Amino acid sequence: MIPVLEAVPNFSEGRDLEKVEALVDTIVRKGVDILDWSADPDHHRSVVTYIGDPRSVISASIAAAEFAVREFDLSRHRGLHPRIGALDVLPFVPLRGLLMSDAIAAAHKVGQAIASLGVPVFFYGEASNPPGRGLAELRRGGIEALQDGFHENRKPDLPSSAKFPHTTAGATCVGARDVLLAWNVLVAGIDEEQAKVIAAKVRERDGGFSGVRALGLYLHQREQAQISMNIEDTMRTAPTAVYEEITQAVSEMAGEIVEIEVIGMAPDALVLPGSESRLDPLNLDPKRVLSFRVNEYVQTRAGWAEVPEDLS
Repeated sequence: MIPVLEAVPNFSEGRDLEKVEALVDTIVRKGVDILDWSADPDHHRSVVTYIGDPRSVISASIAAAEFAVREFDLSRHRGLHPRIGALDVLPFVPLRGLLMSDAIAAAHKVGQAIASLGVPVFFYGEASNPPGRGLAELRRGGIEALQDGFHENRKPDLPSSAKFPHTTAGATCVGARDVLLAWNVLVAGIDEEQAKVIAAKVRERDGGFSGVRALGLYLHQREQAQISMNIEDTMRTAPTAVYEEITQAVSEMAGEIVEIEVIGMAPDALVLPGSESRLDPLNLDPKRVLSFRVNEYVQTRAGWAEVPEDLS
């Protein structure tokens, strides 16, 4: 079986498209397949999704980290999304022929390489010790909260002796996790505070849906509010249910939902037989579904088609 590992690095650059395109080119030259990439000027953030064999994905991730340290300056960065690093977050996801332990090993190897660049590294998710460390606790307050040094309860894993973030690259969160759905709902006619109220209604931390992480933001370039979300288990929590809650809240505030965005790839749980209701209202192109792209990748390397595996 051809093993497939996924990486989904998030970078603190979403406005200089030439640099983002150069970053993507740096990644693809390491022999991985780029599934998706996007850049957002309001968030001032870009996300790249790629897959490959573990060695190639590790190599591409190290090259991406080197590019971010060299080209991105977090000290000049101002954006909506919480961030602590030029390469802010780097999760590894085992997709095919691999165990979570393989993704953890990749995270630890790449984390060591990033630390060798002088950038402190926090491990999160399944890669932390003990497993389960959350991104929210690591990024709370952003890089600004770390300017006076790392706090006693928030010290990096590598090197453990680090006192301060890198002057221009900050720190990086490297993790291992399962597949999740990252998506945004864009809303006209409401303000930032109202968006925050809606986000609080749906996120798990405030009594909302299980496994939902949500932020309420206002995108000044688009002149729209945004509910930015991750759903960690789409079999347990359907996007439809979350969307219905948001729709009701938006209606009560006299707003209007104008767009839905999927960031990166979608879990197969959304398109398995019997889960059509979970797909609405995302209106996904099949090429945005993980198993479709993983099967394409396998065919090009094995020369024969395989039935797509459930990558939910």
